[in-house]
Amino acid sequence: MRAPQRTLLLVAIVVEVMAIQAAQPIKLVRQPFANGEAIKLNMQAQDQMMKGDLAGAERTIALALQADPNLWLTYDTRARVLMREHKYELAIQDCNRVLLKYPKFIEAALLRAQANAHLGRYGESLKEFDYLIRIRPHLDSYARALNSRAWFLATCPDVAFRNGRQAVQDATLACKLTNWNDEIAIDSLAAAYAEAGDFDPATRYAEQALMVKGISSDSSKMIQRHLTSFKQHKPIRSS
Repeated sequence: MRAPQRTLLLVAIVVEVMAIQAAQPIKLVRQPFANGEAIKLNMQAQDQMMKGDLAGAERTIALALQADPNLWLTYDTRARVLMREHKYELAIQDCNRVLLKYPKFIEAALLRAQANAHLGRYGESLKEFDYLIRIRPHLDSYARALNSRAWFLATCPDVAFRNGRQAVQDATLACKLTNWNDEIAIDSLAAAYAEAGDFDPATRYAEQALMVKGISSDSSKMIQRHLTSFKQHKPIRSS
């Protein structure tokens, strides 16, 4: 499909629960009258990002912006690259651009909340998580919002924002909504129990997360580190 053509396309969006966690499955949303060349370049950039080629992803994103400087998808893709580069302020700016054009795109709001958490703006982050859960978006986004808040409440460096009991409730519901097939949600439940001081279920759920079919190598290594902490009766703290 060449750039001048306009059509109704399904656009693939790669979403992440937290910057320190592994990528979630691709989420499809509908984008009307999208520029075909810009969409193609976005898919290429996302593939490069997932392979760790952030410099290549940045170059491809620049080409996508040349093809269509108004496509919100490109700013979302760039925000995710910026998150991986720890450029959280810039990521927030791109999330704001996305939400200005597409206010109902929950994934950009989740990413903004995560970026604010990394910047130590815990109040802003929690406020956004609370809002997204309160409006009950579609099932996949709702599960991710619950999981994100559970991880935040279980691992926030500021004790004033930690709440193990609520984290357990959020993560349990996220696990149910994902049919206990999402290792990241199960790992969040383990972290929540650890924050609540209950390390036996924390260890058990971390071990369960490692048994999820198709778990990625990165997720497995991360959860193994968490499991080691739980066995030492140490909760997880986000950096």
